[in-house]
Amino acid sequence: MSEVLIYNLGGGQVLGRVSLGHAIRMLHRRVAAVREAVEGETFGPYQRPVSVELVRYVHTRWVYERTGRVPYSRAALLRRDRHRCGYCGAPATTMDHVVPRCQGGPTTWMNAVAACEACNSAKAGRTPLEAGMTLRSRPFEPVLADVYPHGRV
Repeated sequence: MSEVLIYNLGGGQVLGRVSLGHAIRMLHRRVAAVREAVEGETFGPYQRPVSVELVRYVHTRWVYERTGRVPYSRAALLRRDRHRCGYCGAPATTMDHVVPRCQGGPTTWMNAVAACEACNSAKAGRTPLEAGMTLRSRPFEPVLADVYPHGRV
C-alpha cells in the first residue's frame, strides 16, 4: 500500500505520512486538498495523491525538525530498521522489546527492534539471551536521515 505525504497549510511543514485510503478519506471529508498527484491516475472521483495539504493550519507541539530528535513510533521504528527483522533479517511487520516489558523493559529506541512475526513469537517474553537468539545489530536512537533517508518526513 502506498503512503501519502501530508503538508500543513502553507505547504512548508511536513506533518507525516498516511495510507492512500486515509488520504482519500481526508479528501472526502474536505480536511485536505491534493497538493501533488500521480498524473492520469484517479481513485474514485479524486486524483491519486502523492501529497496532500491540510485546509486549516495545525499548530504542532512536537516540531522534531528543530530538536533533531525523531519521536518514537512503531512506523518510525520499522523505517529505522528498513523493515527487516533484527533477529533473522526477514521482512518485519512487528516490533519487539529487546528486554520484554513483562521484565521491566521500556518502550524506547534503545530497547526496540523491528521483528518478523516468527521471531517475535519465538522470543516471546524472554531476552534474546534467554531465547537463544542473536540481534543482527544494536538498537539506536535515529536521526531524521535514518528514518527519512530522502529528506522527506
